[in-house]
Amino acid sequence: MSDNNTKKEIFSWLRAVGIAVIIAFGCRYFLFTPSTVHGESMLPTYQDSDHVIVSKVSKIERNDIVVFNAPDADAHYIKRVIGLPGDTIEVIDNVLYVNGEAQDQSYLPEDMVTGDFKLKELTGEEKVPEGEVFVMGDNRTNSKDSRMFGYISEKEVIGEVKMTFYPFSDFHIGN
Repeated sequence: MSDNNTKKEIFSWLRAVGIAVIIAFGCRYFLFTPSTVHGESMLPTYQDSDHVIVSKVSKIERNDIVVFNAPDADAHYIKRVIGLPGDTIEVIDNVLYVNGEAQDQSYLPEDMVTGDFKLKELTGEEKVPEGEVFVMGDNRTNSKDSRMFGYISEKEVIGEVKMTFYPFSDFHIGN
């Protein structure tokens, strides 16, 4: 009798562990994924080597920080979404305008300078096309972003950064 109970208990534990593994893999591959910040293009918001959790199911909105497949390298980039489909974008005298409205850039240091540009000058188009986003790094003077490589297809966006989990001293949820 006790041998039969032991087998049932072992089977019960194995089943529980199996279900937990399936749930963990499901969350990892379909809902969330870890990513690492490489470089200084998102300073001061994110430091080089910060580890973040990315939500793969978030609806992307302006000012979200996203991870995407780099268009010019076999890597992932992390940048802030500045423009959505249909948006006009320009920087005049260090002020970012989206659809003619000045944007809050309180996440940038006061001494950060963003060179003047208009979307049409960079891309030849007046508005961000459907299915595309315009991204910029927070470290505007040291960021390879849409000003250089153009729009990012929404299909190339892996997801939105939701949490920094390492280093532990920088742990926080949200941008």
